[in-house]
Amino acid sequence: MADEHATRDDVAAGSEWSSELYAIARNQFGRASKLLNLDAEFVARLADPRRSLVVNFPVRMDSGEVRSMTGYRVQHTLTMGPTKGGFRYGPDVSLGECAALAMWMTWKCALLGLPYGGAKGGVRCTPSELSVGELERLTRRYAAELIPVIGPEKDIPAPDMATGEREMAWFMDTYSQQVGHSVPGIVTGKPIVLGGTAGRREATGLGVVYVLEAVCDKISMALRESRVAIQGFGNVGAVAARELAAIGAQVVAVSDRSGGLVAADGLDIAAISAWVQEGGVLAGYPDAERVGPTDVLEVPCEILMPAALERQITGENAPRLNCQLVIEAANGPTTPDAEAILRERDILVVPDVLANAGGVTVSYFEWVQDQQHYTWDEMEIEERLRRQLRAAFGRVVGAAERHGCDWRMAALSVAIERVSEAARMRGIYP
Repeated sequence: MADEHATRDDVAAGSEWSSELYAIARNQFGRASKLLNLDAEFVARLADPRRSLVVNFPVRMDSGEVRSMTGYRVQHTLTMGPTKGGFRYGPDVSLGECAALAMWMTWKCALLGLPYGGAKGGVRCTPSELSVGELERLTRRYAAELIPVIGPEKDIPAPDMATGEREMAWFMDTYSQQVGHSVPGIVTGKPIVLGGTAGRREATGLGVVYVLEAVCDKISMALRESRVAIQGFGNVGAVAARELAAIGAQVVAVSDRSGGLVAADGLDIAAISAWVQEGGVLAGYPDAERVGPTDVLEVPCEILMPAALERQITGENAPRLNCQLVIEAANGPTTPDAEAILRERDILVVPDVLANAGGVTVSYFEWVQDQQHYTWDEMEIEERLRRQLRAAFGRVVGAAERHGCDWRMAALSVAIERVSEAARMRGIYP
């Protein structure tokens, strides 16, 4: 977990964040810091999260039983403005996972030029086993527990895995009831009627496609003639699949937790989307070859899009990938040993901090609209998003040429330089 800039005391102090995912985030930060020859002061100030909150709280189940739940909120840096990041529900949510994701969110916001530090949170639970009423009570209690550290000028949560507009509405209402007036800016990803924005639901998946278009222009790859395999058919993967199919790309594989679908001559994405809308999962869809959820990673294609969970491309399966380009629609889908193998195989990796930044970018647009009490239409949102992502990609390409490095290190170098300069200008108080 330690990089060469860290001392023994640093490692001991950061041991509470210990997790495989946080080790990956620290490894990336260490390599980028070395590339930049970053001053030891800023390594020390940015290597670990600035603030975290762990809460244990009771939730009454429908049966009358009271169950204790554990929730987290991690804020990586307070230097850039309020912190920003989603909260998720899942059985593996942990402090270390939230710390890693908060760090990546800092770099993502800095790369895109957004006035935020990174944050992340969640509750350890199995949401599929909870009723709507139980999820509402859990969400409202979690929101109430976080009130000391959140606010529209302090920390703005957003949707993540297993959370969406419904949970954001409950969260906003809970916070608003506590302060005595409506505060739409406390969360993003809300229903439009409560101050949400057009285009937020599709923003991450659409942003992946915008970045992919810019990448293909840069490397002279014909996107509309390319085969694409997508691991994950949730909010990100499904939106990306529909957009890619609409512009003429051939989506040859998709998957979700129930399994994968493969068709060498291209899948009917509209029919698959209708099937999932009716049944909830891909399982049982009749008009494609069925494979396992991770098998789609090895399907022959030009473009592979991991849009599911972390650590899916590993040292074990990286030698078998059969693609020219990996675009990381998920957070942290590629382990460092896998990335080294892909580099040796000349497989280009478009890093997550750039590829999936569409969600936080449109969240920023939503927050700005809430602050101004003025709304933009969907066309304006999409055009602003495309411009912002293409500008960020240009910064990555420029940094890669200056430093002679891959795009992940280039993206991180741009972000870390921006945050460390802000930290230098603010100094240390007192």
